Amino acid sequence: MGDPNFDFLKSKFHVSKETFLILKGLAKFRKLKTGEALVEQGKKSNKVAFLFSGLMRAYTTTETGKDITKNIFTPISFLGAFSSVIKNEPSFLCYEALVDSYVYEINFIEFIELSKTNIDISNLYNRVLEYVFIMYEKKQMESMTLNGTERYLALKKQIPDIDNLIHQYQIASYLNISPVQLSRIRRDL
Repeated sequence: MGDPNFDFLKSKFHVSKETFLILKGLAKFRKLKTGEALVEQGKKSNKVAFLFSGLMRAYTTTETGKDITKNIFTPISFLGAFSSVIKNEPSFLCYEALVDSYVYEINFIEFIELSKTNIDISNLYNRVLEYVFIMYEKKQMESMTLNGTERYLALKKQIPDIDNLIHQYQIASYLNISPVQLSRIRRDL
């Protein structure tokens, strides 16, 4: 039986077995418990992660204490405080495990240095950036064109048991609606 992580990387990003083994050598396996942060808001980060099991979110807490969920990540996803890593500045988002989650962490600086001398790693980096951009654009289009009910149904399609996995306020925040609106949507459905 093959490695599902290799199978995913091969099918989505045309990664060779040799490149996969290089990545595996760079990566550190990490288990995050529910509520544990991969990156904390206001802290610098030099790591990115490959989520292969669990559920995570990227969120910010405003000065008034309100949580705003920017994204929910499902397996298999790439995540990390890319702005923090690239600009060497504190992250404006927290990346938190919503349930027990398993990731492979990679030091982004080491990855970039390797991409300068290894064309396969460089090509992988380009394909991952394209993939992340397409996913971001898709989410942005959904938030602009779908109403709250449609966004909730799209999320339920992606994560069927989402209501049993995380707090309702986190779902509402991700959908950019109030918890009261979410309750109404769920009641009406």
